[in-house]
Amino acid sequence: MRIVQSKQPQLGSTAIADIQFDLKSRDDIPQILRGLQYIYVNTDLRNAVFNLLETHIQPDADQKNGRPGMNLWNIFVLGVLRLDLNWDYDCLHEQANNHKTIRQMLGHADIFDAYHYNLQTLKDNVRLLTPELLDEINKIVVASGHAVLKKKKTKRCVVAAIPLWLKPMCIIQRTSIYCLMRCAKLSYSLRVFVAHIT
Repeated sequence: MRIVQSKQPQLGSTAIADIQFDLKSRDDIPQILRGLQYIYVNTDLRNAVFNLLETHIQPDADQKNGRPGMNLWNIFVLGVLRLDLNWDYDCLHEQANNHKTIRQMLGHADIFDAYHYNLQTLKDNVRLLTPELLDEINKIVVASGHAVLKKKKTKRCVVAAIPLWLKPMCIIQRTSIYCLMRCAKLSYSLRVFVAHIT
């Protein structure tokens, strides 16, 4: 028996959509978790990913009988973290049990939840997320990103960093007032190229 995600949230747990990340952090973990949060919040994308996970991860298992296995969401989150950050299972085990934001993404409460992932449980479940399955999930996520970009046909500013000793320079081609205001706010250490992207 394996469920997608528990319907009953734990006492004291934070909803996945409400998890706050340090936007100034340069580490890879918050960036990956923000991407996973986007997949979870976008209902159509989440349903497509979960349907794919359900059909590929032990499709012959009885969904109503047997002991409950690890949730598909937890397998997905831990598998993506392991592969994207090139962690071994020992590092994944340590992070899954002690990293606050990862535990929030897995649906655990900060104070009241003392759930501990066993190393062998992680090995048995996370290995079910095969590279072929991740390729199919990647295609779904990329198609969703392309759909978002097609919806947003706005003017964009492209910023490139230059050394501090160079004078600021703003080259403007077919700009909007929004881009001009954004150019005015940028630091002197940046050269700004403003182009109308259609």
